[in-house]
Amino acid sequence: MASTIYALPAEVVHLITAGEVIDSLASVVRELVENSLDAGATRIVVSLWPGQWRVRVADNGYGMTLDDLHKAATAHSTSKICSCADLWKITSLGFRGEALHSLTTLADLEILSRPQRGDCGWRFVYGYAGEALYVEACAIAPGTIVTVSNLFGNCSGRRQGLPTLAQQMKAVQATIHQIALCHPHITWQVWQNDKEWFTLCRTASIGQLLPQIIHQVKEADLQELKLEVPPPQNSGLSTEHCALHLVVGLPDRCHRHRPDWVRVAVNGRMVKSSELEQTILSGFHRTLPRDRYPITFLHLLISPEHINWNRNPAKTEIYLNQLSYWQEQISTAIAQVLRINSTSVKDAVHTTRVGKLLKAAEEKGGYNVNRSVPSEEHKTLPEKLQATSLQLKAVAQVNNTYIVAEHPGGVWLVEQHIAHERVLYEQLCDNWKIIPIEPPVILYQLSPAQVSQLQRIDLDIEPFGEQLWAVRTVPTLLQQRDDCADAILELSWGGDLQAAQVAVACRSAIRNGTILSLQEMQTLLDEWQRTRNPRTCPHGRPIYLSLEESALARFFKRHWVIGKSHGI
Repeated sequence: MASTIYALPAEVVHLITAGEVIDSLASVVRELVENSLDAGATRIVVSLWPGQWRVRVADNGYGMTLDDLHKAATAHSTSKICSCADLWKITSLGFRGEALHSLTTLADLEILSRPQRGDCGWRFVYGYAGEALYVEACAIAPGTIVTVSNLFGNCSGRRQGLPTLAQQMKAVQATIHQIALCHPHITWQVWQNDKEWFTLCRTASIGQLLPQIIHQVKEADLQELKLEVPPPQNSGLSTEHCALHLVVGLPDRCHRHRPDWVRVAVNGRMVKSSELEQTILSGFHRTLPRDRYPITFLHLLISPEHINWNRNPAKTEIYLNQLSYWQEQISTAIAQVLRINSTSVKDAVHTTRVGKLLKAAEEKGGYNVNRSVPSEEHKTLPEKLQATSLQLKAVAQVNNTYIVAEHPGGVWLVEQHIAHERVLYEQLCDNWKIIPIEPPVILYQLSPAQVSQLQRIDLDIEPFGEQLWAVRTVPTLLQQRDDCADAILELSWGGDLQAAQVAVACRSAIRNGTILSLQEMQTLLDEWQRTRNPRTCPHGRPIYLSLEESALARFFKRHWVIGKSHGI
């Protein structure tokens, strides 16, 4: 079998971003695992002995020939690129040919490998600068095993400047999780000191894999969207269609205290992009509670001509051509995934909350049975529901607070105040109007900061006497309200325009305790379903609770055979 690894020409080496790629145990794992993925592996076993500064990565990939193994650890030797032009059409995870060579200068390196169609495997032990010190034939299954021992042993000062081994192991776990999310079809086994540390099973989708990483999140809490995206027009580059893969934690079910799970990947690699991350956060504006952040994983599959990977030694920072175009596509995708329709709502999404609700009802009621609502009983809503609407029908009002809405898949409870608040908030965002009023609203003893705040949100306010102020313009929704003065005073206490819009929507929305007719309830349901973010109110509270037909059927034991249950 012919060799596929070649030394790069000098002109290519000069164009490559130089820098140390090996700076920790995590970086060793990252570089070796990426080589395994580029070799087509579907199963990867990572073994670590942190106290010995030792890492082993075994895979079932294509393997390397004898000629490849001779060149594998020499400087700038790679099978990924050949010329300068290849730097602008990179499809592999690695391409510089630096990692293995760097490891020979920092540690002891051993590689065992056998090609998929090879009759024999080979064991290579490398010396400084990648020279093969020892070569022997060996028995090995097709694939490759790379062992790095005594990392930084010849420069012990490097070890002293690193984080603790416990922190490095945490970084290793995070590295594997990030790579696994980009490649959910891979099975992972990770060992530490000869004991199994964690595993990740291969899945058909990222949404199925994510709960293995964030254990508090269930698959039903996530919404997944795959879109084909046309390339930017007038870019002068490839006309091939690209893909956008988005996994979102639904804002009414899961969120985080920190923005640590807003992740972006491009072409199989997790990257840092403050612009794209900010676009994601903006897409969840006014859908989450204060100081909470979404769980979101975005994977862009883009023609390599639109990307410059050669900006950072670790390849975690990239330059994306026509960034604004991709931001627009991401915003559109987030808006689509947050809508409620028959394709995005599953019976299981409220399993936990419905279970707690029914359990509480049983404890207070006279009929108490030991039953559960397992998730496997839940299936998607009937196909007869239209994709654009859930066909919600208002049937009743509970405590003058909750609208009972029927649909072919079950029953929903919709909290009328916050549903109306969401409707009014989006109307205000789309059409914020300040109108004059007569007589003006008179306020007493405002501080300079309060006056400045009202002016900041475009209200016309002027002195009206000693410690008196006249507000001559107000938001449209407050014009006819008896508590207009209280509302204006509330707006004076701070916040930007959007905060003012939330405050106006909240004060103007239907109050809980208000009696509604069936027609009024139906109108509210229709308006609420048409909002862009119907799952939560602008403060982040969930608006609806679904009691699905399958859960109700199981609770009422409709699967029982009546004759048998009566002993007949």
